[in-house]
Amino acid sequence: MKVSRTSKAWMREHVNDPFVQRAKREGYRSRASYKLMEIDDRDRLMRPGDSVVDLGAAPGGWSQVARQRLGNHGRVLAIDLLQMEELEGVQFIQGDFTDPGIRAQLLTLLPDGGADLVLSDLAPNMSGVPLYDQARVMELAGYAMDFSLLTLKPAGGFLVKVFHGADFEQYVRDMRASFVNVMTRKPDASRGRSPEVYLLGRNPRPEAIEGARQREIEAQETPYWPSESD
Repeated sequence: MKVSRTSKAWMREHVNDPFVQRAKREGYRSRASYKLMEIDDRDRLMRPGDSVVDLGAAPGGWSQVARQRLGNHGRVLAIDLLQMEELEGVQFIQGDFTDPGIRAQLLTLLPDGGADLVLSDLAPNMSGVPLYDQARVMELAGYAMDFSLLTLKPAGGFLVKVFHGADFEQYVRDMRASFVNVMTRKPDASRGRSPEVYLLGRNPRPEAIEGARQREIEAQETPYWPSESD
C-alpha cells in the first residue's frame, strides 16, 4: 500500500517531536505523559495515598505517571478497550467503560469512599470526518464526566481531554454545573495546532452526583443486548 504524503509528514513530525524523543530517553510509554506531569505540577492533582482511575489508559503513559507520583502508596486503576502492557502497581481491566456492566465492575474495585482523581485522555479511532470525530470525542467525554461523578470523593478531581468545536461550549457549561471549580489547561506537550484542550473539574456538586446516579440506575436496568422480542 502506498503511503500518502500526509502520513509521511505526520511520521516525520512524530519522530522529530522533542517530547517523543524525551519519552524514549526517559522510559515513558507516551509523549502524553508530559501533559499530565505539567498539569499535575501546576495543580497538584495527585498525592501519596490517593486512588486514581485512568480511563482510556493504553499504552499506559498516564498510569505510569500516576503510579510514580503516588509512590508506594495509593492505587491506580486503568481501563482501555486495547490491551495494555503490564505496569507494576497498576490494576488494568480490558473493556469498554461505556458498558454499564464494566462500569459496575470498576465501581466495585474502588476503595470505600471512592476515587480522589479520575483521568480521561480518551479519544476514539478517528474516521477523518471532522463532525463525526468531534461528536464521538464529546460523547466519550460525557460518559467520562458521569463516571467521575459516580466515583469521586467530595473533594475529588476530574481531568478530561476535549476538542474545540461543536458541543465544546455546552460541555464546558455542563462541567461548571457539575463541579464547583473548573479550569482549562493546554500543556506544552499538547501540539499547538491540535484542537485538544484539557478541562479540570474539582469538588463535584451534590446535585450533579445525584443526577449521574439516576442515569446510572436507568442504564443498569436497560439490557446491554436487546431481547429477541425487541
